[in-house]
Amino acid sequence: MRFDIPESELRWRFDTSGGPGGQHANRSNTRVELTFNIEESRAFDQGTRNRLIARAGPEVRVVEDKSRSQATNRKRALRKLHSQLEEAARPDPPARRPTRPSRAARKRRLTVKRARGRIKNQRKTPGADD
Repeated sequence: MRFDIPESELRWRFDTSGGPGGQHANRSNTRVELTFNIEESRAFDQGTRNRLIARAGPEVRVVEDKSRSQATNRKRALRKLHSQLEEAARPDPPARRPTRPSRAARKRRLTVKRARGRIKNQRKTPGADD
């Protein structure tokens, strides 16, 4: 399920990324912070919006700073946002309906139990009736 989120609903922030990289990392705004407000969005129907809010919260925030390129980090952040929203929007699998063991299954279980009991009885030393 791919969502069509308008660009106007995404809030971007850029900052210098920490860590190694020398002057480039200290001066270039390559770190990307993407914020998306689910409550105010018009990209979803009400049922999907409620499910997203319940699972992901009213606002989703993604931070990406792996690359030295802001454009690459923007693409990665957008991909992360979409995958988080898809995961949260996925409907729950149907609940397992409890079942009872069949008559044949019960019979097999009891047969195996009796056989194990006989094996264990054979291991006992003779005359050790406790």
